[in-house]
Amino acid sequence: MKKIIISFFAAIAASVSVSAQVVDEHGHVVDTSAIYGERADSLDAAVFVSRQAGNYLSKGKEIRTEVISAAGLCKMACCNLAESFENSASVTVGYSDAVTGARQIRLLGLSGVYTQMLDETRPVMRGLSAPFGLSYVPGQWLESIQIAKGSSSVINGVECMTGQINMEHRKPTDEKPLFINGAVMSDTKMDLNVASSLQMGYNWSTVILGHVSGNIAPHDMDGDGFLDEPKQLQFNLSNRWLYQADNGVQVRFGVRALQDSRLGGQMLTDADGQHVFYDKDTYTLYPQPNQTDPWGSDILNRSINGYLKVGVPLNEDNSQNIALIADYSYQDMDSYFGATKYLAGQHSAYANLLYQNVINDSHRFTVGLNGTFDRYDEDFLRQVRIVKPVEYSGVTDLANVGVFGEYTFHAGEKFSAIAGLRGDWFHGQGFKASPRVTLKYMPVDEIVIRANGGRGLRYSTPMIDNIGVFSTGKEFVGSFNDHILEDAWTFGGNITYYMPFGASSNTYLSFDYFRTQFVQQMVVDYEMIMNQIHFYPLDGSRSFTDNYQLDFSVDPVERFNITATFRYTNAMIELAGRGLVEKPMTSRFKGVLNLQYATNLNKWIFDFTASVNGSCRVYDFMERLNEDGTFTAQPVEGVARMYRNGRTPVYPMLYAQVTRRFKGWDVYIGAENLTNFRQKNPVIGASDPGQPMFDASCIWGPLMGIKAHVGFRFTLWKKA
Repeated sequence: MKKIIISFFAAIAASVSVSAQVVDEHGHVVDTSAIYGERADSLDAAVFVSRQAGNYLSKGKEIRTEVISAAGLCKMACCNLAESFENSASVTVGYSDAVTGARQIRLLGLSGVYTQMLDETRPVMRGLSAPFGLSYVPGQWLESIQIAKGSSSVINGVECMTGQINMEHRKPTDEKPLFINGAVMSDTKMDLNVASSLQMGYNWSTVILGHVSGNIAPHDMDGDGFLDEPKQLQFNLSNRWLYQADNGVQVRFGVRALQDSRLGGQMLTDADGQHVFYDKDTYTLYPQPNQTDPWGSDILNRSINGYLKVGVPLNEDNSQNIALIADYSYQDMDSYFGATKYLAGQHSAYANLLYQNVINDSHRFTVGLNGTFDRYDEDFLRQVRIVKPVEYSGVTDLANVGVFGEYTFHAGEKFSAIAGLRGDWFHGQGFKASPRVTLKYMPVDEIVIRANGGRGLRYSTPMIDNIGVFSTGKEFVGSFNDHILEDAWTFGGNITYYMPFGASSNTYLSFDYFRTQFVQQMVVDYEMIMNQIHFYPLDGSRSFTDNYQLDFSVDPVERFNITATFRYTNAMIELAGRGLVEKPMTSRFKGVLNLQYATNLNKWIFDFTASVNGSCRVYDFMERLNEDGTFTAQPVEGVARMYRNGRTPVYPMLYAQVTRRFKGWDVYIGAENLTNFRQKNPVIGASDPGQPMFDASCIWGPLMGIKAHVGFRFTLWKKA
């Protein structure tokens, strides 16, 4: 592994050195030896970043938008996107299962598949890339993350139901020719990131982003025989370019390649005391007598992506312009779960052509045409005990083409309104209209009132959307391979009061409410019949989520920030044969308190985050799980039930980090989950994973206990 890591970053360094030639307007190579070096005021230059609020609400946005700044991304080790939301109550991050390490977000109480993920306005993390996509975006690659709740603009597509999360990467025009971040966790996980921005003449610039992470040491802290997290090795390389013509034309393009391998599941010990792990080539559903063949998962993901963005002004003041956004990606996923295999490839193409006209300060409109195409090539074989195998192989095409128009009206700074309408033709589903409206009103400078609502539509991919179902011994029943068109309306609003006290002008109290109502939804039902998972369309039944949130932020004194957030969720769904019930495995509430203090000149930065996570209703069969890990239909005398009232416990989480800043260097040390809280017996039936009751997908809490980390950041600044 060490040789691979060294070779990987040597290649990056070589590419940087080759590309570092700067050419002037006459075609002559410029000597750059004096351009780059340690900036004399590098510590002071970084003060701007550190003084940014880590998480804050944007005052100028028409839609309610929470921003996680560069400072917020540095508050913890923040190895990937999933770990970037620990300071946010709006977004909850959990595990899909206890085997694969897949992470999923929840926004407005719903799975992350209903949140549109954007990479600088390009839709990403769709289909095969969704289950593990959060771990494929290194946090230190990003400049900021914007979380917009509710239905958003029609320009970026139709799949936004609960909101949009947009990621802004490091730019080719960054003033940092070289940035390196490295971190080591107490569980031996390593993470290394490199970013290099280069100015190549007067018109061209590029940024090279490299990432490698690994977790090769096995850990089984709860002693159930299953790895707490999979052994993993990931390589990630991206190259982004910017061309700025003298006439105002901008061209942005880039490529990205990724490979990620994961091995999880049981860890047994052979006669020689050596660890034995799952092997997809030798595992048999019905082992021979005295055969020890661990159950597990073996997943290999490879992907490549390329994009192009062109902006052309049509007049000198740039009030009229046209833009083209095009994106293509290929995702290959080879995955094995015990005797079950799922091999799939996905070709995805996206194109968006739009025209914008800024008539004056009050009126602006945008019209355009866009389309999305996905081709899935799947080979699926599900083998579990008792039931006959289920097999599927074939190619599925999912596509939609839409036209849209959006009008924006501004009445000074007091009032603004955005009205948008899309019309999309969906392959196999026909024509659907999607209206969206956003309103913003400021009666006084200290108060901002927002409201928005609209319709969202997306094709379901049931097995991929719910990858945890593979980590069970249950039978699949119903429409597990149907791609129905899910349909939902979301509406809500926000009021923010900016208060005139504290050491900054960013003291605010904010309240928001959002409701998502499904018209059509793919339901994954664990509760209809024991040891079966039923997939079926909602078919006109009720499914809705109400979400309430209160945010408060203040700087009581200079360089000391306090942010507190509380979120309450009421999620309901009508299950077949059960009626309207509380949606299982959905936390009722979450509270977050973050404290940050920086000494003079920001030489020392102290971060502390505390969260309390509310209970959720468990699947009804989980009420049979005992504290000792056994699973019995009737209570056992002297052994308590784990979920006595059918709900999970309320639990706290604590995070802390201390950063010491030097000229060009940051050194940080911290810890996660200081309370050492872990979900007990996360793998149901761990002693015999071949049995039908085996289930590693019922996850509601953390799987790892306390973890410490130490890391560094090095920044090479461009000389003034």
